[in-house]
Amino acid sequence: MRIYDLRQKEVINDCDCKRLGFVSDLKVDLENGCITHIIVPGPGKICGVLGRDLEFVIPFECIRKIGHDIIIVAVREEDVLVKCSY
Repeated sequence: MRIYDLRQKEVINDCDCKRLGFVSDLKVDLENGCITHIIVPGPGKICGVLGRDLEFVIPFECIRKIGHDIIIVAVREEDVLVKCSY
């Protein structure tokens, strides 16, 4: 699977069946070449118009299933929602 393929998949939280969004980026451990986190843009500021301050940084071990068009994760949103690092 390529990174491009992951970016085409929608992330859904298994705990509350909520759509989190599409994968926008990955964190990779350069020493062993493993993906450590997937990053999904968080909720928009005002009606999603003025950009985003937060993003979901989801540990790779929280991924339950990767399907053809979705990625199912099991996370508490409060634990993985962080301020954007850029």
